[in-house]
Amino acid sequence: MAGRLDGAVALVTGASSGIGEAAAEALAAEGASVAIAARRRDRLEALAERIGGRTLVLETDVTDQGQAQAAVERTVAELGRLDVVVNNAGVMLLGPIEGAPIEEWDRMVTLNVQGLLYVAHAALPHLLAAAEDSSRGVADLVNISSVAGRVARSGSGVYNLTKWGVNAFSESLRQEVTGRHVRVGIVEPGAVATELRDHLRDEIREQQAKRFEGMEPLESEDIAEAIVYMVTRPRRMAVNELLVRPTEQEG
Repeated sequence: MAGRLDGAVALVTGASSGIGEAAAEALAAEGASVAIAARRRDRLEALAERIGGRTLVLETDVTDQGQAQAAVERTVAELGRLDVVVNNAGVMLLGPIEGAPIEEWDRMVTLNVQGLLYVAHAALPHLLAAAEDSSRGVADLVNISSVAGRVARSGSGVYNLTKWGVNAFSESLRQEVTGRHVRVGIVEPGAVATELRDHLRDEIREQQAKRFEGMEPLESEDIAEAIVYMVTRPRRMAVNELLVRPTEQEG
């Protein structure tokens, strides 16, 4: 049975776990060849073995502009084109602004904003070319944001800043390229059962656990389904924003 992305090539960043890993598997299941980028080569190689087919492992730190550029160029050189980019690499380091470790802010801004920008900048010429010459007649850039890009909360100020920035950048770029059939969209997950919370300081992790106690979180596969939905719409239809919360999450 033909997949909806047969012949397409996708690049997924942050693919070594969580949403990125699930997205890579879901896109491959739709027939796409998938380039998977992250820093943990062992995790990427295990994922590539599960996916099979035309899967390209790219050990990449997207916060390094040269590495981000190289990941895009290798994808095009080895898989032939680039039709879909899922800009997923990110980190969530919550806590009060007062007395915060500045290195946490640096990590979030560098990865959530600069890394995303580097990948988008490198990928854009190839996405524009794909929109012109593919059978689909369209290409897709999906930036993974967060409910934190819509609702600012005490204790997540700089994370909010990065995700609001992702949303603003995405909307501006959308207006710039939508006339050339490159669709730019954001997916804004609420609470998802991923490794993001593993990076929190112990006391912050405990606070978060209490906040979401008794609530069933989303799974990475739920967000992967949202991504696939966005990139498999007909050429005439652009889904620019998807907010996906657990049913029990109030804010």
